[in-house]
Amino acid sequence: MRPAGKGPLDSLYFDYPRFAARRVPELDGATAKHPVLIVGAGPIGMTAALILARYGIRCVLIERKDTFNDGSRAICIARPSMHILERIGAVSPFLEKALGWRLGRSYYRGEQIFRLEMPHPANEKYLPMYNLQQQYIEKFLHDAVAANDLIDMRWQSELAGIEVHEDCVSARITSPAGDYWLDTFYVLAADGARSPIRSLLGLRMKGDNYEGRYVIADIRMDHDFPTERRAFFEPSGNPGGTVLIHKQPDDIWRIDYQLREGESEEDALKEENIRARVGAILADIHHTRPWELEWWSVYSANTLCLDDYRHGRVFFIGDAAHIVPIFGVRGLNNGLADAENIGWKLALVLHGEADDRLLDSYSPERRGATLDVFANATKSTRFMTPPTRGWRLAREAALSLSLKHEFPRGLANPRQMQPYTYSESPLTPYAKHDAEFAGGPGCGSVAPNALLGDGSHLLDHAGNGMTAILFCDGQPAAEQAALLKQLGRIDKRFVCLVIGSLGSDSGTKTIADDDRQIARLFAAGPGALYLLRPDLHVAGRWKTIVPGEVLKTASLCLGSEAT
Repeated sequence: MRPAGKGPLDSLYFDYPRFAARRVPELDGATAKHPVLIVGAGPIGMTAALILARYGIRCVLIERKDTFNDGSRAICIARPSMHILERIGAVSPFLEKALGWRLGRSYYRGEQIFRLEMPHPANEKYLPMYNLQQQYIEKFLHDAVAANDLIDMRWQSELAGIEVHEDCVSARITSPAGDYWLDTFYVLAADGARSPIRSLLGLRMKGDNYEGRYVIADIRMDHDFPTERRAFFEPSGNPGGTVLIHKQPDDIWRIDYQLREGESEEDALKEENIRARVGAILADIHHTRPWELEWWSVYSANTLCLDDYRHGRVFFIGDAAHIVPIFGVRGLNNGLADAENIGWKLALVLHGEADDRLLDSYSPERRGATLDVFANATKSTRFMTPPTRGWRLAREAALSLSLKHEFPRGLANPRQMQPYTYSESPLTPYAKHDAEFAGGPGCGSVAPNALLGDGSHLLDHAGNGMTAILFCDGQPAAEQAALLKQLGRIDKRFVCLVIGSLGSDSGTKTIADDDRQIARLFAAGPGALYLLRPDLHVAGRWKTIVPGEVLKTASLCLGSEAT
C-alpha cells in the first residue's frame, strides 16, 4: 500500500519500468516443444532461468504482471545465495548496491540483551548477509535475463490451464496479444504462495498457521545506525509486541512490527495508524528528524509445504512449494536453493547426460531442507510471536532473566539461515566416511571456500559439473590419475583441483597450499579426496580413495545409476 495521493508504483527511490506484452510465435501457429516453461518471473523464477541458460538450456519465462513486485518484501540475501548469483553471472550489481552485514542486536524494554555475530572466516568471499530491496533483486536478475538469448521472457502472460501428459506438458496462456497453447517438456512452477498451478492440479500445502501478524513499513530517513539487524521485544513504541529494523540502500529503512492481540488488521493498515506506530517506534530509537512513508503491507508466520515438490513433469520451487516464516530470512534464500537444485539436474537430463530418475532427488532434498527450516524457524516464530499464553509467559520470563543473566539471551537469536546439508540424500551414499575425518565439511554440506595466493578463491575454479578436490604431495599417483580420467569420461564437465605443490603436469588444475590453509579447512591429508556436485555440495569424501565408491557417487549425481 502507498500513502494517500500516490499511485501503486509511486516510489520515493525506485522507478518501476513497464513491460509490454508481445506477439509470440505460438500465436502464428508455431508448435515446437520448448525444453522448459517457467511460470513466475520473481527472483526464484528468473534465477532458475539463468541457471538453465548457464548450461545452454532454452526456456520460456512468463509473468502475469507488467513490472516488478512493489515494496521491499524479501530483503536479506545470505552468503550461499550470493554464490548462486555469482555462478549465474549476476552478482556484480548486487555487490555494488546491497548493504552487507554480520552483526545484530536484540533489546528487551529498551535494554540490549543479545549481540548477534554471524561467523565470517577470513577466507570467505562474501559477508554472511546483504540487505537489498526486492525491486532491485528483480531488476538486476531481469537485466541478466534480458541479456540472455536463451531466455524467452514474456510479460503480461498468465497460465490459465495445464495438462500434464506422460511425455510433455501443455499450458494454456492468456495475454493481451492473444491466447495460445504452449507445449513444453518440463514446467517449473515459481508462481508464488497463491500458486495457480498448484490450484489447477488440485494440490494443497499442509502445515501450521501462526496467529502472530506483522506490518512491514518502508520509510525513508537519514539515520546513522550501521547496517545491523535490530530486534526489540516489548518496546515502548509497540507495547507487548516485537519490532525488527533493517537498513536498506537509498536511506530506506524496513520496520516490521507485531500487531497487538485482538488488533484489527483493517485498522492497523490505515495510513494514520501506520504513521502513528512508526513514529512511536522511531522515538524509541531516538530518531527525531523528519521521515517519509514509502510503502506498507502485512504478513503472518506460516510453516506450510507440499507433500511432494514434483508432480510428473511439473516441479514446484520457492513459495509455490513452501511458505516459511520470515524470521531468519529463509524464504528467498531457500527458494534460490530450490532453483539451483532443480536447475542443474534438469539441464543434465535435457542434454541427455542424465536419466530422468535424477529428477526424483529434487523433492526429497529440497523438502528435507524445508522441514529443516521449519524446525529452526518454528523456534524463532514461537519466541517472536508466542502462540499461547504459556509461550508468552515463558518468553517474558526468558527476556526478564536476560537483563541480568547470560544463559537465556541466546533465545533472542533469530537463528539466521544456514545452507541445508544433504547427508541423507540418495545422491550421498557414503556419508559413513565422515567418521574418518577430524573435521571439515561433511557429506551433503556446502564446500567451504578459501582465499588463494593469487587473490582468487578455491571455488572460483570449480566446474559446472562434478568437481574433485584431491590432496596430494607432488604428482597424483597412478591409481589416482586413472580415477580422474574415468571421472572425466563419465562427466564432460568434470574438473579436478589438485591441492599440493605447483608443477604438476597431470592435466589438472594445481593449487599451491604451502601454509596448509586449504588442508586444514577440509581436515584433509595427502591422499584425501572430496567430490563436489555441480551445486558445490559435498557428494562424498574419502580419507583414502575407494575408486568404486567414488565412481558410483559420481554416477548417482549424474543420474546414470539407480538411486
